[in-house]
Amino acid sequence: MSGLEIERKFLVHKRMDWKAQAFASSRIQQGYMAAVNTVRVRTRDDKAFLTIKGPSRDGLSRYEFEKEITMDEARQLLPLCEPGIIDKTRYLVRCGDHVFEVDEFYGDNEGLVMAEVELQSADESFEKPEFIGMEVTGDGRFYNRQMRRNPFRLWRDNLPEEYR
Repeated sequence: MSGLEIERKFLVHKRMDWKAQAFASSRIQQGYMAAVNTVRVRTRDDKAFLTIKGPSRDGLSRYEFEKEITMDEARQLLPLCEPGIIDKTRYLVRCGDHVFEVDEFYGDNEGLVMAEVELQSADESFEKPEFIGMEVTGDGRFYNRQMRRNPFRLWRDNLPEEYR
């Protein structure tokens, strides 16, 4: 897959039962290569992917290239990644015409739950599930690549309590 990725990111209210609304989930581990652009190696259940993302000018959209690779290739590439593997479970929740990807993080990012919705255009309207909270689109702290260097445990107290 390649093309323009347009997505909005939101924090998830902790006290709401969003997991009961999920129709699927998968465990994801990903590492990042030292590069000018974002280069990611990801395993998702029994599949693996190499992804290259370009810079974002507006925090909402950027070029993305993704290619499936073998699990053996991923196992060989992950040790080449910078320190700080992102570990999370991704839940898929349908709302209206869209699917929200809700990520529950582990390790140094334990306690963070974030939802993303991919859009066809920056001004596309969408229905939000009730568990969706504060929008964090464009806030660099919430990019997985940044959270590996500056994990949630270091700045979680700067957020309202319902998101910690």
